[in-house]
Amino acid sequence: MKFVDEATIRVEAGDGGNGVVSFRREKYIPKGGPDGGDGGDGGNVFLVADTNLNTLVDYKFTKFYQAGRGQNGMSADCTGAKGEDIYLKVPVGTRVTDKETGEVLGDLRTPNAILRVAKGGFHGFGNTHFKSSTNRAPRQKTNGTPGERRILELELLLVADVGLLGLPNAGKSTFIRSVSAARPKVADYPFTTLVPNLGVVKTGDGESFVIADVPGLIEGAAQGAGLGHRFLRHLERCRVLLHLVDALPVDGSDPVANAQVIEKELKEYAHDLYEKPRWLVLNKVDLLEGGEEEAQALVERVAAALETKPERTFLISALQKQHTKELTYALQQLVDEVKAAEKDEATNQADNFVWTEGEQNVRDPVNGAKVGAEDELDDFFDDDDLGVEIVYQK
Repeated sequence: MKFVDEATIRVEAGDGGNGVVSFRREKYIPKGGPDGGDGGDGGNVFLVADTNLNTLVDYKFTKFYQAGRGQNGMSADCTGAKGEDIYLKVPVGTRVTDKETGEVLGDLRTPNAILRVAKGGFHGFGNTHFKSSTNRAPRQKTNGTPGERRILELELLLVADVGLLGLPNAGKSTFIRSVSAARPKVADYPFTTLVPNLGVVKTGDGESFVIADVPGLIEGAAQGAGLGHRFLRHLERCRVLLHLVDALPVDGSDPVANAQVIEKELKEYAHDLYEKPRWLVLNKVDLLEGGEEEAQALVERVAAALETKPERTFLISALQKQHTKELTYALQQLVDEVKAAEKDEATNQADNFVWTEGEQNVRDPVNGAKVGAEDELDDFFDDDDLGVEIVYQK
């Protein structure tokens, strides 16, 4: 299946159904009063994170999605049926942005997460809604409001624990092949990797982490050069970045200068990405004539030249699987620590979250956002001050 990580679609929620003007007319009841029902609310559009999907290819061909319109009200106080909601399945890790406003509507980071991206129109009121002791035969009714219409940009961001950084042919694909069951293409020419690859690294019983390999970066990637700039966003959700540096580049370039190129591109692309924890990994050390001593001196020289000092350094040979096991065990320990810290932080945020008075009734159950003016309109029509008086009879 073709890997597609970007798509633009148009979604339209259903319009609200109209209220009707109707009066009860039956035998022996010539003036039965108003009985026009309200319309139904329009259908919503939801996005659902599905673990069975790993690409947005379906949305490259079908671009328009529309929810059902609310049914109009009917006589005999019958309320119109609500419009049918639609649920669009997207891969876990999809970020949703309103293309016209630039607003990020949400991130579907967890399986089965649901995000409402277009709200259905509010229903219209039938004339029954307007009856009172002073207005026995109302002929007022309201129409339903239009549903939301949006143009959405869908971006798939891979959900991985560890992300691999490096120039083309630094050995990223070889490394992911050596530590996981993933089998990306490996060859001796630049840009062998054209799409991101994910691999699951198992370090013990019930212990594993996910590693992501993206196409190699080149100088100017942050401004659009090469292929890697298209996939830099896939590293945004990684907990740690592994910066792979070729110890003996085939083009004779300096490993120190190569490492500085990657750091510069990270900084220019996104500061958040630049500040993520990074480990420096010197690959292909088996090719160095001086052995471990030369490799150690080289990695120290690379680390000293970087503006942001790496938290840890490693010497490996991905092809020979030299020291790769020690690296994966260290990564597993770091990933576990970060996950535990994230869990504690989420727990503290949940414990400290307090609803303000009356806020429970004005929050959207899907995304927690405040309700719109349509819901306030319903409260307005339910108010007793709308020309209604209570009459008591003996």
